[in-house]
Amino acid sequence: MDYKNAGVDIEAGYKAVELMKKHIDSTMRSEVLGGIGGFSGAFSIEPFKKMEEPVLVSGTDGVGTKLKIAFEMDKHDTVGIDCVAMCVNDIACTGGEPLFFLDYIACGKNEPDKIAGIVSGIAEGCRQSGAALIGGETAEMPGFYPADEYDLAGFAVGIADRKRMITGENIKPGDVIVGIASSGIHSNGFSLVRKVFDVSKENLSRTFESLGGRSLGEALLEPTKIYVNALRTVKEGGVTIKGCCHITGGGFYENIPRMLPQNVNAQIKTDSYEVPSIFNMLAKDGDIAREAMYNTFNMGIGMMIAINEADADKAASLINASGQTAYIVGEITEGEKGITLV
Repeated sequence: MDYKNAGVDIEAGYKAVELMKKHIDSTMRSEVLGGIGGFSGAFSIEPFKKMEEPVLVSGTDGVGTKLKIAFEMDKHDTVGIDCVAMCVNDIACTGGEPLFFLDYIACGKNEPDKIAGIVSGIAEGCRQSGAALIGGETAEMPGFYPADEYDLAGFAVGIADRKRMITGENIKPGDVIVGIASSGIHSNGFSLVRKVFDVSKENLSRTFESLGGRSLGEALLEPTKIYVNALRTVKEGGVTIKGCCHITGGGFYENIPRMLPQNVNAQIKTDSYEVPSIFNMLAKDGDIAREAMYNTFNMGIGMMIAINEADADKAASLINASGQTAYIVGEITEGEKGITLV
């Protein structure tokens, strides 16, 4: 009896690491110390000593049951982007710059090509956000996970100068809310998605004109947008971001109030942008009420910022120039802390 007979293939783990290396190397930053294979990742903070009061900010998250779609489609090279996005977007909301990322993959069986595919997506997310992939863990757990399934989570660390952190405390009536378009459902609400849609491989392979000719599976697996560069572009363009929220689990109703001070209300104009058709399909096929949709999904807006009214057009132009799509979606009024859909 040996470890391989118990279901853990150490040689497969070695091969997976070899296949990952080129993806990991593509994310490196000059601050990274050492290379892959150490017991921990090391990152120099020397370049950030010029900050007046440097603050470390962190985020951790997973991909959730969206992975079930990846299993059915046997497509594993995009969920890593989702994992990075969920962490670095939260860091960017604070005004922080993502520095490095670590991943955790737990699987029933280590299939090196599949694991390398997952890591290729993680590396792509890191490149998009400017974070270095400095470590991770692949845990082969036979008997705990089915042989063809896995779970994926990650952890990111960023840095911000405290005086430039985005806190929301200066938001006031008259300020404008600019929304940045999502790519679709992103990585939240998939337990409901899987209740509404038949997520068998056959149905996921069906194409729909309303989805731009894509299959349902392709639309559902569209990776989460990473907004780090868009927010950086706005700040570098001279616009002060007073508040920022990442529209994740809990949709508009839970996330927008997280950036608001007391005694202000966010008035959101739902007709200020076009809601992607995947949400219309969900609402219709699942007979989901409007409020429940906005309380579960991002409804086509993945990030929102609150800014001075005078900066609204400039901020939208800067976001568009960064490669994202911006809409002026609402305004701040006096009232009870929360949101109102108008």
